[in-house]
Amino acid sequence: MTLNKKQIEDCESSRWDFSDLKAVFLNCTLKPTPELSHTDGLVAISREIMQRNGISVQVLRPVDHDIAFGVYPDMTKHGWENDDWPQIFKQVIEANILVLTTPIWLGEKSSICTQVIERLYANSSDLNDQGQYAYYGRVGGCLITGNEDGAKHCAMNILYSLQHLGYVIPPQADAAWVGEAGPGPSYLDPGSGGPQNDFTNRNTSFMTWNLMHLARMIKDAGEIPAHGNQRSKWDAGCKPDFPNPDYR
Repeated sequence: MTLNKKQIEDCESSRWDFSDLKAVFLNCTLKPTPELSHTDGLVAISREIMQRNGISVQVLRPVDHDIAFGVYPDMTKHGWENDDWPQIFKQVIEANILVLTTPIWLGEKSSICTQVIERLYANSSDLNDQGQYAYYGRVGGCLITGNEDGAKHCAMNILYSLQHLGYVIPPQADAAWVGEAGPGPSYLDPGSGGPQNDFTNRNTSFMTWNLMHLARMIKDAGEIPAHGNQRSKWDAGCKPDFPNPDYR
């Protein structure tokens, strides 16, 4: 069973209706499907909490897709032969909740995670129906696994990036598991203690519920009020034909 007793009790005692919400997890593992992803083990907890509360959840591994490098929405218009990002972005923009997840390598988030953030940035100059930046009204969080230090450093980077693009970050919007310093077991390895770790389970639960609650509050409020934050009514900023800096 993925959830522990307390996590199940919280789901069963919930009085909130989240059934009209959607969530997307982008698991930025370096391992293509069907290889075992330790990060996916932590994703499973958050995903099940959401699904038990009626949220429609999709989990994608960007490494499974042919994603071009760059900071434009469709890189096939900029010299690349293939680019699956536009299809992934469609799922992201339709979701109320986005969770970026990554392993730790050399104290940093994965290269795939960096690429995903760059491609999210590529669409950040798009505007919604109210003239706000595209990601307004959505909430974001992150999950991190590894057997080395760097979880908080990775979380700071990811959460800063998401809020800069327009996502709302709730309190306690990150959770992580790391083993002992030095070579050792990863999250799903036998004897790692990862799935049973109370600190990680608590923080994963808090992150998930806070994402759900804030997404519910924003949707019920009719999104973020469009006053004082409309790019369509602000003359300063990037030139219309240069929405993002040169990516050379």
